[in-house]
Amino acid sequence: MNTLGRIILAVMVLVGPTTAHAVLFDFDNAPIHTGLPIDLTVGGITAHFSATGQGFSIQAANTMGFTPAGFGGNCIYPNSVYLADLLVSFSQTLTDFSIMYSPQELGCDDSARMRVTAYMNGAYVGTNTTTAYPPGTWPTGTLTFSSSQGFNSVVVHYDAPPPTCQDYGVIFMADNMIVTAAVASTDTIIDHRALSTAVSPNPFEGATTVQFSLPRTGPVTVTVYDPQGRLVRTLAAGTTFEAGLHGIPWDGRDEAGRNVTSGVYLCRVQTGAQAATTKMFLLRVR
Repeated sequence: MNTLGRIILAVMVLVGPTTAHAVLFDFDNAPIHTGLPIDLTVGGITAHFSATGQGFSIQAANTMGFTPAGFGGNCIYPNSVYLADLLVSFSQTLTDFSIMYSPQELGCDDSARMRVTAYMNGAYVGTNTTTAYPPGTWPTGTLTFSSSQGFNSVVVHYDAPPPTCQDYGVIFMADNMIVTAAVASTDTIIDHRALSTAVSPNPFEGATTVQFSLPRTGPVTVTVYDPQGRLVRTLAAGTTFEAGLHGIPWDGRDEAGRNVTSGVYLCRVQTGAQAATTKMFLLRVR
């Protein structure tokens, strides 16, 4: 497991279970050299991994003699040089999905387009694409999808080759999949007598929004901390908000305006005697 993976797991234990929880599949405990399909369970969520074509298997991230940035331990590794889709279905309905990937590219000035498409019981929910930046040799990107509608399966697809690069293959490695389970319907009813918070998107790359619901008008303080409890950013300092729903953006920067590194951060919202803390997962690849 790489450093980011250790931080994520440590903060999950520190903060404890929440109604909507994010869990990390880092594949380090997956049976190495085993081909898909396989089932893995983390944090009460079971993921079934399968593939099209000649598929994928569980291999060490340094199988080629080097490790792509952000990868570590075991990862999902292509079985051939031919195109294959990674298929993942889940035992619970999700609202957020992300996976780190690295396409086969050697000294490229641009990168392949990757796509994730989400489904709910086989019905199309939505899709999203991304490209790795910066490009180069086996660059690292993070492919994400979020939907309040919910979904329980995804297809990770190599969508298009680099626009100008000539030295590439239509294959990719994958590691550090993070998923967030949907809140059960009985828990989604907002209790207007209590402070409630959420972060969306989460995980995120670059920027996210801290959302909170106030039971009554009053001053609100919103702060971001690192896992060691050190203040990273104050988003609101005793600002008065009316009762109801509100959102404050965080651009992934500290008080000095510097980009903070990838990792887990804690967002604390406090009003009067009420306070709530939410985990945020920043996956910065640029």
